[in-house]
Formats: sequence, C-alpha cells, structure tokens
Amino acid sequence: MVWFRSCAMFGLSVFLAAPLAGVAEDDSDWSGLTPFGATLSGNAEGTIPAWEGGIQQPIAAYAGPGTLHADPHADDAVLYTVTAENLEQYAALLSPGLQAMLKRYPQSFRIPVYPSRRSHAAPQWVYDNTRKNAQSARLTEDGNGIEGAYGGIPFPLAKLPLQIYWNHVTRWRGQFISNEGIDASVYPDGKLSLVSRNTDVKFQYYDPEGNADTLNNRLFALKSAVTSPPRLARSGVLVHETLNQDAASRQAWVYDNGRRRVLRAPLLAFDMSVSAADGLMTADDTDMVNGSPSRFEWKLIGKQEMLIPYNNYALEQIEVEKLLTPNHLNPDQTRFELHRVWVIEATLKTEWRHVYSRRVFYLDEDSWSVAIADQYDTNAKLWRVSLAFLKNFYELPATLPAAYVFHDLQSGRYHAQGLARDGKEAMTLEPVPADTQFTPAALSKFIR
Repeated sequence: MVWFRSCAMFGLSVFLAAPLAGVAEDDSDWSGLTPFGATLSGNAEGTIPAWEGGIQQPIAAYAGPGTLHADPHADDAVLYTVTAENLEQYAALLSPGLQAMLKRYPQSFRIPVYPSRRSHAAPQWVYDNTRKNAQSARLTEDGNGIEGAYGGIPFPLAKLPLQIYWNHVTRWRGQFISNEGIDASVYPDGKLSLVSRNTDVKFQYYDPEGNADTLNNRLFALKSAVTSPPRLARSGVLVHETLNQDAASRQAWVYDNGRRRVLRAPLLAFDMSVSAADGLMTADDTDMVNGSPSRFEWKLIGKQEMLIPYNNYALEQIEVEKLLTPNHLNPDQTRFELHRVWVIEATLKTEWRHVYSRRVFYLDEDSWSVAIADQYDTNAKLWRVSLAFLKNFYELPATLPAAYVFHDLQSGRYHAQGLARDGKEAMTLEPVPADTQFTPAALSKFIR
C-alpha cells in the first residue's frame, strides 16, 4: 500500500573533509524543526505524525522512581506484523539486519508494528543549549572529537556523518543514572547465562553548573560492578570518557579480584571483546557505538523512513525468563514503529584492524539515539545485528533504551543488556554524586 512507502534518500553521500563549526545562521534555519533539529511535521501519508512536544512529564499511572514505567500507549493495537512471508512487501522499511533476522529465524522472529508515537522530549535548558551549540560547536580537524559544545546536542543541523556520530555519543541521557539490572547471554537451545550488574554514570557534559570552558574535555564518568554469578562477581570497570579523543583519549581501569586492586586498562576500547557478554559484543558496541571514530571512514547515507524499536514499555512487564526466548527476544513483548532515521556508514580504514569491516547505524531523528546497528565481518558478510529498544523515561524526560540486544547471526546466540529485575526499573535517577565517586579508589569501594 502507498502509505507504507519509504521516503527517498536525500542528498549525495557526504564525507568528512574539514572542520565545520555550527551551521545555524539565523532563526530561519530552525523553521519547521524540533528543538533537536528533527523535522517537525509528519509525513505525507500520515503514518508518521508531527512532533508535538513528546511526553514531557510522568503520566498519571506512573508510581514513581524505581517502579516500572506505566505504558502511555497501552491501548494501541498492532497495525500489521512483518514476517518472513511478507518481508518483500515491507523490505524498503527494514534495515538489512532486520531482514536477515526474519530470514534467519522465519518460524519465530516477527516485527509487530504499532502506531508511530513521537514521544521523545528533553528539558528546556537542554533545548536552549542545543540552540547555542548550533552556533558554536565544531569538529576537531580529523573529526575525532568536538569543541565549543556543552549541555545539549552539538550539531542539531548536522550535515556531516561525524557530526551525526557525535550527536549520538553526546545525546541527552540525564545528568546521572544508576542501573541495577540484568545482562543475559542466550543460546540457541534456550539456555541462559545471567549476570547482575550495578552501573553508575555521571554525564559531566550535562552539568547544569558548567559550560564549554569548564568541561576540561570530560564527557562522562562510568563505574560498573558485577554482583553475580560468583565466578564473575567482584569484577568491575571505571571509565573516564573524553569529548576530544585526540587531546586526551579514554582512561579506563579494571578491578583485578585476584590481586584485589585496580589496574589501568588502556586496551578497553575498539574491538576488545567484552567477557561478561560471552564475547557477543565489542567494547565499542556498548551503547550501540562509542569512543573514538578514528579507525573508520564515515559516510552519510541520508535520511529515510524505517521501522525501529520504539516506545518499548511492555518489554519489562514479564519475567526475564519469558522474555528471553531462543535466538531473539519474545516478539510479543516488543514494539516497532515507523520513524525517520539518519543513516551513517563506517568502513574500516586499510591501516587499522577491527573485527568489523563495516558498520551501519540508524539513528532516531528526534533523539539522535542509534536504534539499529548492522555489523559486517572481515569478509563483508552481515554478522551482528544490534537493537536498542527505546522508550521515553518521562521522569527525566529522555529517550533511552529499555534494553540493548546484540544478535550473532552466525551462532544464533544473543546478548541482552540492562534488563529490569524483580519488578523494578533497572535504570533510576539518584542525586548527582561528586566526581570523587568516580576514581580508582571509589571503584574499589563500589565493588566491595
């Protein structure tokens, strides 16, 4: 049907050529755009609505911090379901990764499509800073960092692929989040390997008391500790992430349980395998993609309409064991919607090595969150498909994943990250701690 038609890609492919500062020249540049630079209007078919501000505060059914988010769209019915049988009808709306999932698991994987709800929202001060960043933000000479940005999306009027990349890396996720959740590796026979983890992240880039001059090249600080199973417990990491990876690269430490001390971890980046994820993801798969973009050539493919995971509140409403079905999450608990996405491609430079030869990222235009990532092996074959099951954490508000899921098409295994447990929201808001809570000494105390 016509109203399922994907909009055409726009523009020519754009490569990073030189530093580019903010591109907004006057208020006319913002005509028809949201505060984050997305297209304000819906599509011609009416299948994508206009953005009307999103969900800006907790809904009446929400019981408060720490409880599961009540679903603001619980009454929505499925519009249609994409399966292996009708894949060709909807292929224009599907990433190659989703198409591969349907072909790999034709009897079980399906994509339930619901009405599109542009629920994304952020605080007004983040919108204000985003507007300022449009005038002042700039990529470093080789695009391996940003300068002149603070407290908002750096490039809301992005025209270059690395501007889009950095919009994802620096997107609004709150000032501080604490996650007490479950990660799970799932095998084709349904066997589960569960890991409980506590993680705290402080986003110095969004410190409301700071500014671009006082950031000292800090993006965020993260500490994470595994609490079970016993064979992995009392292990953890500390990360200090930077905005300009050339001026100062990421600093990382790990807690060595055998020696009961914190050690530097200079290799915690790029394609280092994540042991707690059973080798199903790399260090730079975390948050769909992160860290220095320097090992890849970046290309802007364009903007198009695609089916992506969105408004996934139901995902947390059943027991983890019933959600984690073989090969993929239980499709009945997932929700996909039609949204406009930015598409950027990363191709490995010849002088570098990485387990991925090519990566393609699909970013929600409203929040700048990567919703889907397709990763190709060194033989240029599609290998891994990553999905971020987004929803609006309306107590912030911010658009964040209810869970990340990393699929290995070759082995049939997958790894799910950040799942809720014991009927409680995995990610909660806490008072913002001091930077002293993110030191090597603090990591030791956090683990013990």
